Amino acid sequence: MRLDLPARGGVFELDTVLKRDTFSTIERGFWRDAAGNRFPAVRRNYAGVKWWVKPLARHFARREARALVRAEGSGHTVPVYALEEGHLVRGFVDGIPLQIAKPRGDLAYFASARKGLREVHRRNIAHNDLAKPQNWLYAADGRAVLMDFQLAMVFTRRSKAFRVAAYEDIRHFLKQKRSYCPEALTAREKKILARKSLFTRVWMKTGKRVYNFVTRRLLNYHDTEGRGPRAMEQGPRIASTLSEVAGVRAVHICDFPTAGHSFGLYAFVEAREGVSEDAMRAHLAAHLPDVLPPEHLQAVRMLPRDGTGAVRDDLLRLVALNQLDQLSLLPRGPQEEEALAAIVRDRRNLSDRVRGGI
Repeated sequence: MRLDLPARGGVFELDTVLKRDTFSTIERGFWRDAAGNRFPAVRRNYAGVKWWVKPLARHFARREARALVRAEGSGHTVPVYALEEGHLVRGFVDGIPLQIAKPRGDLAYFASARKGLREVHRRNIAHNDLAKPQNWLYAADGRAVLMDFQLAMVFTRRSKAFRVAAYEDIRHFLKQKRSYCPEALTAREKKILARKSLFTRVWMKTGKRVYNFVTRRLLNYHDTEGRGPRAMEQGPRIASTLSEVAGVRAVHICDFPTAGHSFGLYAFVEAREGVSEDAMRAHLAAHLPDVLPPEHLQAVRMLPRDGTGAVRDDLLRLVALNQLDQLSLLPRGPQEEEALAAIVRDRRNLSDRVRGGI
């Protein structure tokens, strides 16, 4: 694949690691260009992946770079700063993923998302991975930004294949809209939602099974929606063990990047007054000696819950990351605000190394 990137000499300055998976490590930092200007940036680093994964990781990086270069100027994607053997450096957007933002009733956001997708399609790009809410970013200024173009396809013309792929992009966009603004769906949009393309129907019955077998069974890759493997694997065990402590009513585990380029766990524990954090840590040490305890453990009077009683994971994840400026983007009622305010005042992670966005 031939890829012509604009000449943008510079260097990436690492700040912290956001996440790791089989194919790459996502790192947050700054791009310092040849003139000395600094821009917030993200590096997809695949230099250290296993040798038999590297050709695929390289392919994904080049594919993403090619699409982002073509999409530049759309207003709903990020620029590419560098593509070299082992890494891709692209721009950073201050915002939060859709599954955290949950923009219920936010018609302006979905109008922005539709405009952004239209701009991408206008450049003959099909994203091909918009079913994932984490690939839709809710930027701090309220606009939608499309992320993660590793599976994107760039077409030379608006062929039948492009139109099918673009149709599926639109259908997946409408699935996100249906999740948060179902009342705003038009009759035509409902019709699109109900009708998968022939290619997709065939793919679901054949190719996707092979894809899932290769990625999940052979490569041990799982889509964790931004959570690290430690939170997915150890978090439930820690939460269950903490729940055994007398006076503990509920436990919620979040993860966050640490200065050591790894990931820590933050346990929010809803407990009666008098239940000490030292006692909870002692219980963990006695009953889970093989598991590293959470770096932060905070006893709280009450966890923020929505109208159904479900814990507000979106709010707690931002507290765990110390991204307090992003909390204003998330709606909440008086009881949620009361619970959240008490947690924020006594929060344990005070690091400012990660400011949000992706």
